[in-house]
Amino acid sequence: MNTPLRRVGLAMLAMIALLIANTTYLQVVEADGYRADPRNQRVLLDEYSRERGKLISQFNGEVLAGVKATNSRLRFQRTYTNGPVYAPVTGYYSIRYGAGGLERSEDEVLNGSDPRLLVRRMSDVITGRDPRGGNVQLTVDPKVQREAYQQMTSKGYSGSVVALRPQTGEILGMVSTPSYDPNKLSTHDSNQQQEAWTNYNNDPNRPMVNRAIQDTYPPGSTFKLVTAAAALENGKGDASLPADSQIALPSGGGTTLENYEGSHCGSGGNTVDLETALALSCNTAFAKLAGDVGREPLLDQAAKFGIGGEDLQIPMRVAQSSLGEIADEASLYQTGIGQRDVRLTPLQDAMVAASIANGGTTMQPQLVKEVLAPDLTTIQEFTPETLDTAMSGANAETLKQMMIKSEENTSGEGKSDLTIASKTGTAEHGSDPKSTPPHAWYVAFAPAENPQVAICVMVESGGDFGLVATGGKVAASIGRATIDAALRGGG
Repeated sequence: MNTPLRRVGLAMLAMIALLIANTTYLQVVEADGYRADPRNQRVLLDEYSRERGKLISQFNGEVLAGVKATNSRLRFQRTYTNGPVYAPVTGYYSIRYGAGGLERSEDEVLNGSDPRLLVRRMSDVITGRDPRGGNVQLTVDPKVQREAYQQMTSKGYSGSVVALRPQTGEILGMVSTPSYDPNKLSTHDSNQQQEAWTNYNNDPNRPMVNRAIQDTYPPGSTFKLVTAAAALENGKGDASLPADSQIALPSGGGTTLENYEGSHCGSGGNTVDLETALALSCNTAFAKLAGDVGREPLLDQAAKFGIGGEDLQIPMRVAQSSLGEIADEASLYQTGIGQRDVRLTPLQDAMVAASIANGGTTMQPQLVKEVLAPDLTTIQEFTPETLDTAMSGANAETLKQMMIKSEENTSGEGKSDLTIASKTGTAEHGSDPKSTPPHAWYVAFAPAENPQVAICVMVESGGDFGLVATGGKVAASIGRATIDAALRGGG
């Protein structure tokens, strides 16, 4: 072969090699990127040509997120039953804006691409059946979810309610208010989608934020459960605590810390025991108790309840709760009463109550009960997972009895014949906390003798009580109604 022909041949081989390399790069390296690109209409048409799987309650088979057939190019449309009620759980599924909540975290199951559905997909191809996605059975109890949502919205409150099964970590309810209607994002009308998306995201009340897991707040006196647990676990449960109406913070430059409304703690003596201090929620006693326990034991105790964990997922990611730096003893005193830099999600605070109810064992919270094939046969069943042992069974029992006394001293409506163990919280926040309505908290479990549900209620900025708001006045009645719905079906 002469030189010119050899050069032409080599050039052609080089071009073929480059073509193969480029094709390989596009098909292998960049394939996922092109598939995920929202401008890729082929992917969109393919996904909407399959019937998306359903989100179903484990209790009565109620469909929380379903589908309906259409006559357009996009053959199926996502539908949501009682959309605003379940939006914090289901999330949304939109042609234009993608997916959120469980719609996003369980997308591979729902759209049928999960590897566990491979046999089903192959069977569909062979038999000619229309392909369908898998279904996800949720732990949510509709009567709990609806009652908690009704309680919050009927009062116009912004906040969250979380209900857990203590022994398994199953999330029986997760409400965030104000909420939004995901049906307005799943419509195939692009103008309606855009209008809804713009309205939701420009709303200062942030309806698309799941306050149960995406926001953190100062928990106030509900954190005294963590401080009390640390004291019991470190042999300081029988300490005599100051009953003073106020105490000076150590090295605090004259800064004082006082009880609610400057009241004396107890019946008039100079000291109180831990049970009385918790029942009456005495700040001065718990601030001193935190100082006695110490920074490291308190941090360690909090970690055993799950506070500070970075990778908590339910399967949606949960914002990290934290105690902050606790740089000095004055900060430690304030941390002991759930102020300073302490920030918890409502889910995390519910986990604290659930751990005590479960004899001191902290369970992994979970929204998914089972992954189901299109024909509803079980593909995967989730089993309870222990996160940590927060405290001994004996100390958990002691703390439970203290919480029963706390409930006896808690105001608010909705008290019944159920034995409830609880703790309230009234948390200061903002740049001018004395002039800002406090967050109102209530954590509890029942029945105390055999706990079946643990709850957390958090109402932002005092609800309709303003500066005089307390956890008992604002949040307790919502918590009691949610417990009643879980145990007896509610009203």
